[in-house]
Amino acid sequence: MRVYVPVTLAMLAGLVADHTLHARSGTAFAVTPTLRESYAEGDDDELAEVALREAAMASLRLLAAEGEVEGFPRRRAVLVADVDEVTARPDLDDAVVRLGGPLALTDVVAAFVDNAGAEAAVAAAVDVVDDADLGDEDAELTVGDAQDHDLAWYAAQELPFLLELL
Repeated sequence: MRVYVPVTLAMLAGLVADHTLHARSGTAFAVTPTLRESYAEGDDDELAEVALREAAMASLRLLAAEGEVEGFPRRRAVLVADVDEVTARPDLDDAVVRLGGPLALTDVVAAFVDNAGAEAAVAAAVDVVDDADLGDEDAELTVGDAQDHDLAWYAAQELPFLLELL
């Protein structure tokens, strides 16, 4: 199954160094049957975009939990991987799945990462993401500003070079 795994750049660096990654709580996002049922229309590509957006939002929350890490700018990142063992978690959300184990670098197909132009918006969103979750309208707008930035696509073999250029 194709999954979208939220990560931070520090986590991405760990994956490149160790060739394996333990996703936070084993959580990833995918086009699940529950996600399909929740949309009256939409093809696989459109539903994959929904799962990607959910993973990008989860990456923002990971950044908030992680705090500032020296050497890594605050950018959202999402790994795209093909894995066999996943369990749907509709009790958490329509697109949430739990990975059956660690993610191997060889499972990764690509990554989506914010460009440098998104850093200020992402940093502002990191500071208020919890308030946005609790319904603060100003915080929701700030998080929305970060979400308005498109993530850049990188092939799996480009990840070491991406990290080197940060």
